[in-house]
Amino acid sequence: MIDDPKIVIALDYPSPQVALNFVQQLDPKLCRLKIGKELFTAAGPQLIETLISKGFGIFLDLKFHDIPTTVGKACEAASRLGVWMLNVHASGGSGMMEAAREGVDRSGQKPLLIAVTVLTSMNQSMLNEVGVTGSVAAQVLKLSLLTKKSGLDGVVCSAQEAPVLRKALGDDFCLVTPGIRPSDTNIDDQSRVVTPSQGLALGSSYLVIGRPITQSPTPLETLIKINRELML
Repeated sequence: MIDDPKIVIALDYPSPQVALNFVQQLDPKLCRLKIGKELFTAAGPQLIETLISKGFGIFLDLKFHDIPTTVGKACEAASRLGVWMLNVHASGGSGMMEAAREGVDRSGQKPLLIAVTVLTSMNQSMLNEVGVTGSVAAQVLKLSLLTKKSGLDGVVCSAQEAPVLRKALGDDFCLVTPGIRPSDTNIDDQSRVVTPSQGLALGSSYLVIGRPITQSPTPLETLIKINRELML
């Protein structure tokens, strides 16, 4: 049994039934699950409640970004569902993130509250387009420092950013890293990837993995294999 599973499987499915059919093949002691906007919009809170009842920790990946009052209430409502982790956009500013923190605290639950800094789909020209003149790396660090100052537990970051953020923000700050690919799988549409063990070595706290597991003919075997790699 793993006390704190490091693998978070991205349930990027269009419907709850497809997601549930896949989840039946997994062991909740070996992973957690991430639900994003598509699946949550299709399935609603009921799916989260069902998955929690099956023993899975849930990362609700809705990236709240709105006025502070609205975000605070949304985070409170999300926390009451019993999720393990939820997130907001750090670019909403300290007032919004502090309201998110207060909303989580009001819920009486204790999920991890993290922030997205710069979306991995954004490059330098896209940042410049929205008025950010600094480099992507500088903006990620700036927003990560603001996230910690605002009382949140961590950020989503790439494996390449993890060493700098770990050094700047300390060992207790949570770093959640997507773009993870086991060494024996296709990199799909990811241009910069690392293996699970490399991700942890670079400073990541949790690893988000999607297609290498969700498209595997034997998902549980793949999950077990990755966990073994992490324990080496």
